[in-house]
Amino acid sequence: MTAIQTRHNPRLTDGVDQDLRHLIPEGICRTFRVMPYASVDGTVLVAAADADDTITAHVVAERIDRPVLLVRHTVNEIVAAIDSVYPPQETEVETPEGRRSRMQMAQMLTRSGLITDDQLQRAMLEYSRTGDPLGDILVSHEAISEDVLVAALSEMYQMQRVGLAEFTPDIEVARRLPEPLAQAFQTVPVAATEDLVLLAVARPLDAEQSAQIEEALGSPFRQLLANRTELDQLIQRVHSRHYAEVSTRLLMETRPEESAHVVVSGGQKAALVIASIFVVVCCVIWPMPTLIGLVAACSVLYLVVSFYKFRLTLRALGTHLETDVTDEEIASLDERHLPVYTILVPLYKEAGIVPRLVRDINALDYPRTRLDVKLLCEEDDEETVAKIRSMDLPPHFHLVVVPDSQPKTKPKACNYGLQLASGAFCVIFDAEDRPDPDQLKKAVIAFSRVANNVVCVQAKLNHFNQDQNMLTAWFANEYSMHFELVLPAMGAAESPIPLGGTSNHFVTSKLRDLGAWDPFNVTEDADLGIRLHREGYRTAMIDSTTLEEANSQVPNWIRQRSRWNKGYIQTWLVHMRHPFTLLSQTGINGFMSFNLTMGSAFVLLLNPIFWGLTTLYVLTQAGFIQQLFPGIIFYAASFLLFVGNFVFVYLSVAGSLQRGEFGLTRTALLSPLYWGLMSMAAWKGFIQLFTNPFYWEKTEHGLDHGDS
Repeated sequence: MTAIQTRHNPRLTDGVDQDLRHLIPEGICRTFRVMPYASVDGTVLVAAADADDTITAHVVAERIDRPVLLVRHTVNEIVAAIDSVYPPQETEVETPEGRRSRMQMAQMLTRSGLITDDQLQRAMLEYSRTGDPLGDILVSHEAISEDVLVAALSEMYQMQRVGLAEFTPDIEVARRLPEPLAQAFQTVPVAATEDLVLLAVARPLDAEQSAQIEEALGSPFRQLLANRTELDQLIQRVHSRHYAEVSTRLLMETRPEESAHVVVSGGQKAALVIASIFVVVCCVIWPMPTLIGLVAACSVLYLVVSFYKFRLTLRALGTHLETDVTDEEIASLDERHLPVYTILVPLYKEAGIVPRLVRDINALDYPRTRLDVKLLCEEDDEETVAKIRSMDLPPHFHLVVVPDSQPKTKPKACNYGLQLASGAFCVIFDAEDRPDPDQLKKAVIAFSRVANNVVCVQAKLNHFNQDQNMLTAWFANEYSMHFELVLPAMGAAESPIPLGGTSNHFVTSKLRDLGAWDPFNVTEDADLGIRLHREGYRTAMIDSTTLEEANSQVPNWIRQRSRWNKGYIQTWLVHMRHPFTLLSQTGINGFMSFNLTMGSAFVLLLNPIFWGLTTLYVLTQAGFIQQLFPGIIFYAASFLLFVGNFVFVYLSVAGSLQRGEFGLTRTALLSPLYWGLMSMAAWKGFIQLFTNPFYWEKTEHGLDHGDS
């Protein structure tokens, strides 16, 4: 490639060849001031403002699969040609001041040897796609540190710097600026006199921001540049008490009837006492008919729950009910329009998994400068907090230390982090999660396509260690059934969807309006799915998968599953406090769907009772057991036992087939054994509901895989 211009070559002013107009994306054309305009003897002529720049030459050569000749033209000529091909949008075209600042930053960092040409080229290419500040791009990819960038900005804008790592704030001064403004503009007062406030800022404020802050402070101020991570930690320290109160008490105080802080309401206690007295009286007067009636009622519950899941499966099997997003749609996304995306990652005693977590988040196909990653740690988890601090992560990772208070639950930590979220959308990922790299972009596209009342997009979940042992295979079968068949069918029917514990994407403002998660509900995701449905909102499924680690050890699995079942019963109790209100909000179909979905937890409680009666009868031939199943009841119960087990096995097989995991289908034939484990966990959770209702059973991750 050369940069020699001859008088025989066509000129840019002659116009741009129609076949070459879109050979190079607009962002690259504007960033590097280049435009392909003609072809001579198989060589593409590219107008370039700086035809000798090696980075420009390399970028152009990578995008054109033919010989290229860079031809010098004036900036005005090139900009005019670009504008003719890509009509400029005022808000998307870089201002002259912005370009001067970007070039000054690039020259400052390259001349001082702080970045290499390769690092600058990668950053310039990302800038051409996103339009985000060059310095922030370099920091997010760890080409330079945040401190280096602050020093460069200080020199460019002639602003003083302030170090906040060891700074002890005057709380009264720091809180002079309202918390919403402090969060929105990433700024906090650090000192004040009668006439002036010294304000630590992450980036220089513009005129509009300055006017808002001066009005809020009621005083002039001077800006001091600060490290973004240090400033973020200072804001958290200043407002931690407020965040803690909101994360625990918001739902309980604003919507007390929707909070699980009361396990059983007064009305439910009265109904339970009356029902119990009625059953006892009937047992005294008509003992055997009453017991037979109870057996019949339980058998009917089995039938209805099994039939409902079977019906959902038939609707979804072989179909595609999710909101689909194609690779072409993802490739055509204009990254300049991508919103900031908040990722909430609850962590507790998981220091060993943090490096893998950081690696997997950085592997997401989403501009790091548009990521707002909240690593949510409990105050008493000193090891994980120390591990995160030692990694010196770039500023799109935010360490959030949740004060130690009760209830110590994942939803409370998420509520705390949500108050600090800056993203238009937010998502929860667990520490061990491996989401599809394009999941965030798929969610953004899905939100732009679905109805306005869809405020949540749920991705599918499955496991990356499904082949480890029989337990992980059963777990994977169950997840395939749930996320490949049941939830898509429920979404298509606009039924209340019990959300998965991770990879549920929300419109942040709507999530806040809903009161976020219930910190007292240990299956907060299912509860939130029902609450948003009651408010008239809906959930859509997308065809994107997050791989989790399936529990491979039975005791650990029991702890997790007992918490889920306890939360399902909590959710049922909360939303059935006023059943007629629920019915009016959800309609008859939604009401039935909710009760049958939550009813699976009660079916699991019944299993051991019937298994015990069957075993006792086989061993003793006890007459009273035979009396419980007279005639039609015996045949009906036997039929339902067969149907229930068949449906459970069938659903496990169908889910794996739908996902294409054919190797797992054979393990589904033994899934009734898995059902037994589920019943053990259900009873543990049910008992704990009355002994320790808000206790969060910790699930340990990385037991067998380390950081692999």
